[in-house]
Amino acid sequence: MSLYTQIKQVLLGKSLPTSAHSEERLTNAAALAVLSSDALSSVAYATEEILLILVAAGSSALGLSLPIAVAIIVLLGIVVLSYRQTIRAYPQGGGSYIVARENLGLYPGLVAGGSLMIDYILTVTVSISAGTAALTSAIPSLQSHTVLLCLVFIFLLMLANLRGVKESGNIFMIPTYSFIASVFLLILVGLFKFTTGQAVTAYPALSVKEGLSLFFILRAFSAGCTALTGVEAISDGVLAFKPPEWQNARLTLLYLGGLLGLMFVGITCLANIYHIVPEEGQTVVSLLGRQIFGGGPLYFFLQMVTLLILLLAANTSYADFPRLCYFLARDGFLPRQLALLGDRLVYSNGIILLSLCAAILVIIFKGQVSAVIPLYAVGVFTSFTLSQAGMVRHWFQGQTSGWHSSAVMNGLGAIATAVVLGVIVFTKFLLGAWLVVVAIPILVSLFLAINRHYQYVAERLSIQGLAPRSYIPRPKPEKVTHPAVVIVGQLNRGTVEALEYARTVADEIVAIHVDIGSTDREKLQAKWRNLESDIPLEIIESPYRSVITPIVEFVRQFEQRYPEVFTTIIIPAFVTRNWWDGILHNQTTFFLKNALRAKRSRVITTVRYYL
Repeated sequence: MSLYTQIKQVLLGKSLPTSAHSEERLTNAAALAVLSSDALSSVAYATEEILLILVAAGSSALGLSLPIAVAIIVLLGIVVLSYRQTIRAYPQGGGSYIVARENLGLYPGLVAGGSLMIDYILTVTVSISAGTAALTSAIPSLQSHTVLLCLVFIFLLMLANLRGVKESGNIFMIPTYSFIASVFLLILVGLFKFTTGQAVTAYPALSVKEGLSLFFILRAFSAGCTALTGVEAISDGVLAFKPPEWQNARLTLLYLGGLLGLMFVGITCLANIYHIVPEEGQTVVSLLGRQIFGGGPLYFFLQMVTLLILLLAANTSYADFPRLCYFLARDGFLPRQLALLGDRLVYSNGIILLSLCAAILVIIFKGQVSAVIPLYAVGVFTSFTLSQAGMVRHWFQGQTSGWHSSAVMNGLGAIATAVVLGVIVFTKFLLGAWLVVVAIPILVSLFLAINRHYQYVAERLSIQGLAPRSYIPRPKPEKVTHPAVVIVGQLNRGTVEALEYARTVADEIVAIHVDIGSTDREKLQAKWRNLESDIPLEIIESPYRSVITPIVEFVRQFEQRYPEVFTTIIIPAFVTRNWWDGILHNQTTFFLKNALRAKRSRVITTVRYYL
């Protein structure tokens, strides 16, 4: 075992077999922690974002935060009920990308997918930054290390998620439920103190910098709509639940809506009755905690669990961003590496990509929540709107039992989220939302370019049109002098040429294919009999989804059968037109050659096919 493998095993744990995949499911309680922490944690900053807008109109305007919060809760109710219909219609998981693409077409689906990808990255950035702000509010001396702390937290979250879904659920349950309990305790104690006359009775005098207007109020409303980000995560992650998956997902979505609504309205109500004014270096939750709990253990407990829930809020993205990348990669719109399960039955490459993107944004925006918020929610409301519009068409096309009420609910959701999307873009455009508006079409263009490349490669490698061949079975020589092993990934033109080369240099040939759980064996064997019937094909199962290890072990045993001669290992490889196209393909050939050299296999030949 190499040093890298040993370190990886210590950090992430031992590899899990594919057969254990069904065991990596979440109970409703664990799913609420893993998939809903983003939405639940938004109460820690959503009220503050409303107040930060309203404070410019003076102290008299701060009271508007409560009716704005109520309007957002009404919107939340519509979105939750709409997504319950989506879960019923898509019991295998109905994220915006799948729903929009199936019902509205390719381009709306890609817009929804790109919007969600951007939103998930921003979710990690905002959550990590807000969590760090909770920590530095309690310990001001750490404020100068904000960016470093953010990066450390991103790394720890990445590590936790790379270990696997079930362990993530167990890790995240305690902080999530501790945060819920502490917020409700804050609300109850705060209301008790208010009824007994212990609350601050008036706002301090504030200078008026902006007048009240409809545009101004809409800005505050759009800022508070960050409370709805993450609601779609349960619809996207239905298959993470224990059976019956879709029923458990619908129930958990109701729990999420109820808890989020009560906490958001409760904190906003407390901010009103305690006349909280946002301060530099202090979050609204911190200010409420100091007023209600004082500076004792309860205050520090509130801040610590707020820190943890905000860090874990990013886990919603870690749970769903890799799944979204899997769907896009499976359909050929993202690099195929993002569709591969890692050692711990998670999409490791998607987790790493999300971490890198979030870390870059943290560095650019210096870990400041207020700097990232204007970019936030554009992507998620775009995906909300497309998903709900797609569901309306789904019900009209299918007309299954009860479709009328479901279509009305999804139609209401589509209209409501479309209106809010317009408000967000209109009020935040010059503040930074234009970046997301521009980024979405660029991302969609990238998806299409990747897809065109994969289609070109598939056409060039296709064996369609190759006439069936009837090779005479190769007689076994009395003494084998030139044995060869041909590695078969897929049966394509590159493989065919590699096999032709093997016939010219070897008198004993065996072809091997590694099945990592995705091979249609009957189809492969049928194609093989038509084209390469004279060479035996051995299909090796790989329960741990490794391609390299089974090949190296097979080659070792094969070489032992012919110890007195050199065995040639023939690896087919296609060469792309441009060097950068290679990024879109697995580098299996490179890693396989290195592994074979490490085992002292002496003749390794690459047969290149130029696209």
